[in-house]
Amino acid sequence: MELAFSRWVAAHPWRVLVSALLVVMAAANGARYLTFNNNHRLYFSPDNPELLAFNALENTFVKNDTVTFVVAPADGHVFTRDSLTLIHALTTRVWQLPFCNRVDSITNFQATRAHGDALEVRDLVADPAHLTPSAIAEIKAIALAEPLLNGALLSADARVTAVNAVVQMPRLDEAHEVPTVVEAARTIAADFERTHPGLKIYLTGVVMMDHAFAEAALKDSQSLVPLSFVAMLGLVALLLGRVMGTLATVCVIGLATASAMGVAGYLNYPVSFALTAAPVIILTVAIANCVHLLESYLTGLQAGLAKQAAIVASLHTNLKPIFFASVTTVIGFLSFNFSDVPPFRQLGNVVAFGDFASYCLAITLFPALLALLPTPAPRRSSRLAAWNAAVGEFVIRNSRRLCVGLGLVIAGLAACISRNELNDVFVHYFDHSIEFRRATDFTVANLTGVYHFYYTLDSGVADGINEPGFLNETAAFTAWLRTQPEIRHVASYSDTIQRLNKNLHADDPNYYRLPESRELAAQYLLLYEMSLPYGLDLNNQINVDKSALKISVAVNTISTRESLALNARAEGWIKAHASHIKSGVGSGTALMFTHLGKRNIESMLVGSAVALVLISVLLLCMLRSWKLGLISLIPNLAPLVMGFGVWGLCVGQVGLSLSVVSSMTLGVIIDDTVHFLVKYQRAMKAGVITAAEAIRQTHREVGPATLVTTLVLVTGFLILSRSHFEINAGMGLLTAIVIAFAWVADLFFLAPCLLLLDRRR
Repeated sequence: MELAFSRWVAAHPWRVLVSALLVVMAAANGARYLTFNNNHRLYFSPDNPELLAFNALENTFVKNDTVTFVVAPADGHVFTRDSLTLIHALTTRVWQLPFCNRVDSITNFQATRAHGDALEVRDLVADPAHLTPSAIAEIKAIALAEPLLNGALLSADARVTAVNAVVQMPRLDEAHEVPTVVEAARTIAADFERTHPGLKIYLTGVVMMDHAFAEAALKDSQSLVPLSFVAMLGLVALLLGRVMGTLATVCVIGLATASAMGVAGYLNYPVSFALTAAPVIILTVAIANCVHLLESYLTGLQAGLAKQAAIVASLHTNLKPIFFASVTTVIGFLSFNFSDVPPFRQLGNVVAFGDFASYCLAITLFPALLALLPTPAPRRSSRLAAWNAAVGEFVIRNSRRLCVGLGLVIAGLAACISRNELNDVFVHYFDHSIEFRRATDFTVANLTGVYHFYYTLDSGVADGINEPGFLNETAAFTAWLRTQPEIRHVASYSDTIQRLNKNLHADDPNYYRLPESRELAAQYLLLYEMSLPYGLDLNNQINVDKSALKISVAVNTISTRESLALNARAEGWIKAHASHIKSGVGSGTALMFTHLGKRNIESMLVGSAVALVLISVLLLCMLRSWKLGLISLIPNLAPLVMGFGVWGLCVGQVGLSLSVVSSMTLGVIIDDTVHFLVKYQRAMKAGVITAAEAIRQTHREVGPATLVTTLVLVTGFLILSRSHFEINAGMGLLTAIVIAFAWVADLFFLAPCLLLLDRRR
């Protein structure tokens, strides 16, 4: 059957070509439905518990979609007449942002003071152009003494300040809503920088982070995909020395990639940060099938076969191994569906289909193109073949030493895996070429943190936030938070109510404390709320029935491990010391990513285990040999062990990006193993007298293509490691390391093991 199929494809190239192109056109047509969407919420499944908690937080209080203008005046002083005039004008202009419903700055901060028996609430800076030096000094003193400003919208040295805008996007068309807000914000910043020489405005916040995902994806698609095509196909042409065969390879991987992205469009997958890596991964894994077929075809021509006979021989010889290699790769990528991150699941499905499409095109379109293209001149013996033969002889002569030596290396690196820690810093997902990363680094260094935890403290009853017991516990929790080394700033309602108590006692500093009765606290709150202007109310801190309040905590740029530890301490403090607080649970984007990394690694371990079992069963069925099936586990597991061991030695940090590497590489690295074992088994069954002769023959047939595919795969994933997005970059680098170790394991460990097992033959 295999031989008949091979002969039919070689005999009817035009039919095959036209049929393949029609199918690809139908699949690729779905690409027109692709749309960009890089909202950070794409990371989370709809039933993710942290996302549900965060949605509940935003439904209770004001949403946290922010654009923050971090202002560094040219003279390095915020409290001058010119700087305050600038900040006042910027605050007014920021209200014009699309979907903006709140703007906070030091100039429109609602300062309070006693005015007889009444409470006066006004902008801290109302008319900056006419401020006197004494008035500026008073404003500075008030701002630096205010907990809600110092460390949040104002640096402690008064050299940097911020204007924070809250936007409420409809989230109906995020592909345009987020860019619209970002473009307007950048226009405002550019206008002020142009009219105020020396001024620098940095843009950060949740909206800017969402747009940074899109920018990173766009940069990757514009640079990595073209570079990957050129580099990998250049390698194929250089190592195999055939331009026509390389052009046929280009057609196969290009059409496979187009088909896969078209299917993504039909499935309504958004083009996210992860999906932009799909074309690079597809062309990387798809190229292997073509290289094996092309190498066998050229070897047949070199042996004196006619063109059609060489095509038939190449297809017939490789049909079985490339089928099983493709199936195992598809299994590996389909195991991404165990991931807790939807973009990873989508990436796995798209690449799995791309690999399936590349297999179908490799066994149909590729030989058809070889049949239609001019016949290449028979090649001479290459240095690659000579080097490969020398490697084979080296392995045969040193089989025992290689088994023992590499076995010890694998065991040693396995011991280093424990050095890896789950540690992620999601701000560092972006490299310094992304504007958001530069702005965020400046903000962290000069003003406040961009990691925010939010604690919803629930009293359990309406108007319960006015209870003295609840207020005292809230103030105590706030004070405890401020003693933690990881925390930069805490914004708490308890500070506001203490300030109001002082104001309504003739601004006596001795009354900067909580009111003693529920009625007094309720009266202060009512009086204050009635005096606040539109857009600057307390809805961002207090819920509608006043049963709960929100504490905002700005945290240093800390790792996953540190975030989990801090949140556990905070929630533990509430349970141990706050009997009036019925519940107090941490939430926020930073905590969402923290829990996601941990949960995703656990789920992907299950996915990897399932993929390993399926692949092992498949190999047993293919080889029909328990001995070869079990020994095939060595080159499947050893590269992963060695790769993660080296990572533990050199890096030691495993984050969200690396949680999918084991599943992805399981399918990819088995390609060479399948070809090696199939050709070795075929040589043994053909009557080769010794295992050493079988190894030599296998090296001649498989060695050159194995080296070429390894170099191409490593090159492709190393190019991916140059991504501006750390999730893709880390995944690409570790995958390249694992694939390199897979080649070492196949040639220098699998072959010696086969020799030792079959030494009697």
